Amino acid sequence: MTKTIRLTAAQALVRYIGAQHNEDGDCFIAGCWAIFGHGNVAGIGEALHGAKDTLTTYRGHNEQTMAHAAIAYAKQLKRKRAMAVTSSIGPGALNMVTAAGLAHVNRLPVLLLPGDVFANRGPDPVLQQIEDFNDGTVSVNDCFKPVSRYFDRITRPEQLLTALPRAFRTMTDPADCGPVTLSMCQDVQAEAFDYPESFFAPQVWHQRRIRPDLGELARVAEAIKAAKNPVIVAGGGVHYADACEDIQAFAEAHGIPVAETQAGKSALAWDHPLNLGPIGVTGGEPANAVCAQADLVLGVGTRFQDFTTGSWGLFANPERKIISLNTAAYDAAKHGAMPLMADAKVGLAELGDAIGSYKATGPAPALKADWFGKVDPLTDAPADTNALPTDMQVIGAVQRSATEETVAMCAAGTMPGELHKLWKANKPGAYHMEYGFSCMGYEIAGAMGIKMAQPTRDVICFTGDGTYMMANSEMATAAMLGVSFTVVVTDNRGYGCINRLQMGTGGAEFNNLLAHAIGGDNSSIDFAAHAASMGATSVKVGTIPELEAALAKRHDITGPYVIVIDTDPYPSTPHGGTWWDVGVPEVSERAEVNAAYAGYIENKKSQRID
Repeated sequence: MTKTIRLTAAQALVRYIGAQHNEDGDCFIAGCWAIFGHGNVAGIGEALHGAKDTLTTYRGHNEQTMAHAAIAYAKQLKRKRAMAVTSSIGPGALNMVTAAGLAHVNRLPVLLLPGDVFANRGPDPVLQQIEDFNDGTVSVNDCFKPVSRYFDRITRPEQLLTALPRAFRTMTDPADCGPVTLSMCQDVQAEAFDYPESFFAPQVWHQRRIRPDLGELARVAEAIKAAKNPVIVAGGGVHYADACEDIQAFAEAHGIPVAETQAGKSALAWDHPLNLGPIGVTGGEPANAVCAQADLVLGVGTRFQDFTTGSWGLFANPERKIISLNTAAYDAAKHGAMPLMADAKVGLAELGDAIGSYKATGPAPALKADWFGKVDPLTDAPADTNALPTDMQVIGAVQRSATEETVAMCAAGTMPGELHKLWKANKPGAYHMEYGFSCMGYEIAGAMGIKMAQPTRDVICFTGDGTYMMANSEMATAAMLGVSFTVVVTDNRGYGCINRLQMGTGGAEFNNLLAHAIGGDNSSIDFAAHAASMGATSVKVGTIPELEAALAKRHDITGPYVIVIDTDPYPSTPHGGTWWDVGVPEVSERAEVNAAYAGYIENKKSQRID
């Protein structure tokens, strides 16, 4: 006779979570972020309290940003562990949808547990319920469906018997990894069921290492052996597969240079001879020059998004072939690529054996020397300390203060492009960029998540004033928890990155910088005082030498440390980069727009959609 235990659905959920482990023996779900409301406090809240000694519950200040913290945690740990996030129904749930999109785009695991309406519909419409006039089964949580890798609405407690294994299968599957949403009807959370005790037996979720199909492997190997100028594009999948050493060994054995996407950056040390550095729109001249001439492009763990491919105008060789080594069939066959569906680690090993002694000529050493000769002076401290510092000079100051354990992180605005080009990552994990979704507001919460994942790392968050204003509430959470990281706020009084894009497409400066927004002259925000009001240690500096002096103090500070510096919104690194497809108006009264449109049409000629 099957032994059972009577639990509420919420208690069963929490007990099951605590029994799921990774290969290292750690609980796969490292903790649960929670903001309680009437949709989850009585059910999930009670269950989490009962498990507080084994599953830590963290109190956040915003549903979106506490989910960002959870996602950053999983990203920094290369998807080996994840976190859960629970909210009430209505606005609390909807706040998490943006974070779900971020996790979906970046293929990162997070377990989202929004409360939902009553399954029995007795009190309908319940507080915060959105009613669909034509579909009685719809709630706001249906918004999670397009941004979840697995979605389930729990309307009976026994549904967890199938939903939870599916959820963990999704989060631990390299090919299908992403956010899982279990929409928990609030009455069902409190309902009891006699669950089999065996359901809660400890389980280890092993990382699947997909081996290449022999036919695909043979075809790809022949293509590589026929190539004269191949290049490797390293994406985030290299990190998630623990394949950084493998891609370096493969590149060295076969003389193939490596270009790095935003997610792939730090796969090789910046000064490795075969590391050409950043690729694409935010890329450098070495990588982009080689990619433009390459007759074969081997993407490893990359989605080939438009910033990587220069909107598919970068790989200009008319004879070029694209190969995509990826765990996901969807990504492996993009844009007519030759697919090699495989885990990066075992895929590179077997591909190396298949191409044998093949060796390319490798890149000219002068490419990197010329590049650094151009960009290194941009990061030097300015001779004129009366001028507003540039973002490049701020990066230089942080780089000079970096240690072996520094992690530079960012997500949106000006800094991702500058960091991709200029930051010198010394080892894997030293660069954490969320540029799949480029979500403003990820930075502060993400920095907290990184530090929670790797407490010994020196986490430095770059954020602009615009992004800071988008989402800063988890600064108070970090202060409350005593999580230590450094935030460098570059205040250029507006959205400087988009202002430059606006100008670059012929538009007039409008509504981006505060100087060109209605009422902008009335805006005067003391970011240092604001951070201090939430419990952070903060300081405002005026020059690059003052910034370096402030950075030197960070190791003696507990909790978040915020350094604010005013910067010039206009300059950016003039070297590197490539075209990016941003639609320009076909007709306009502005001559600048008409000129930009003419350039747009010319650039479109280089775009390949095959």
